[in-house]
Amino acid sequence: MSQIHTLTMPKWGLSMSEGRVNAWLKAEGDSITKGDEVLDVETDKISSSVEAPFSGTLRRCLAREDETLAVGALLAIVVEGEASDAEIEAVIARFQEDFVPGGEDAADAGPQAQRIELDGRPLRYLERGEGGLPLVLIHGFSGDLDSWLFNHEALAGERRVIALDLPGHGQSGKGLASGDLAELGAAVLALLDHLNIPRAVLVGHSMGGAVALQLAQTAPQRVAGLVLIGSAGLGQDINGAYLEGFVAATSRNQLKGPVSLLFSDPGLVTRPLLEDLLKYKRLEGVDQALNRLAGTLFPNGQQAQVLRQVLEGDLPALVIWGKADAIIPVQHAQGLPETVQVEILEGQGHMVQMEAADRVNALIQAFLPRCER
Repeated sequence: MSQIHTLTMPKWGLSMSEGRVNAWLKAEGDSITKGDEVLDVETDKISSSVEAPFSGTLRRCLAREDETLAVGALLAIVVEGEASDAEIEAVIARFQEDFVPGGEDAADAGPQAQRIELDGRPLRYLERGEGGLPLVLIHGFSGDLDSWLFNHEALAGERRVIALDLPGHGQSGKGLASGDLAELGAAVLALLDHLNIPRAVLVGHSMGGAVALQLAQTAPQRVAGLVLIGSAGLGQDINGAYLEGFVAATSRNQLKGPVSLLFSDPGLVTRPLLEDLLKYKRLEGVDQALNRLAGTLFPNGQQAQVLRQVLEGDLPALVIWGKADAIIPVQHAQGLPETVQVEILEGQGHMVQMEAADRVNALIQAFLPRCER
């Protein structure tokens, strides 16, 4: 049976409204397997590849290179089986007739985040996929669920994947009582309870890794495995100058230096990225939240808690690090138990899950069967 698929401009994050086609990676007539990279698309923040959510033959490339299109716009036609040119033209005509840029098609191009009240505090989360052993994505200091723009959809192909804004971050409540790992971890557990998830694999980046380690220590029955990416909690060293500079910055120029330390490619530190960060920092309560977190978790430019002992048991664990990480030294990945899988990515910095998303996603996917027990 033949099926004609439409490949559309994806929605990577709630603020994305359009994307520019950088280059086609497949040509008309090429055979495509689900998960193949079909074309590169650039947003105002970063560029990444659009993966095929289905298999078939690439029959039409409708978007031109260097063309900017709205979220949900038609990029290509992929056919499973056989279809005539007339049938393909009919599908294209119906799509273009119904498509309204910025309308319902754009909204439907990606799931929408939810904002709920948990323990008297607003908390935002975004859920994709269904079935399987759930994954929970936990961002780092000053990040939010958009820190997983290039991982969330790829990881949700065969399972339920949830990303959240930790307290003090994104669109979650900014008030913090203690600003310690226990408070942040309690918010993650409350979300798991709300979503009726008894056990999950926790994927933590930077500070989010320390939150994941803390939960594995205090609520081991809820944690099926750990993926730690440039993680805090595995040693005392941290770039105190970065923390101090980020927290104190009140302009783009002041923010650019600290933020540049996060990436191996300085070209990714764009004006829109800096403006988005400034908008967040200017929200009511954010300055107090960041100062409390930095003072509690990273006093005097050191990490307050080292949780390496959590990895000494039989809990499946994958540690991923950018070798050029300028925030938390890659040396923290050394000397871990032999049962821990350690992957060091050459030439990558602290935001390795964004800059080397395909590699990180593949490592996580290959690791997950170890957690299925």
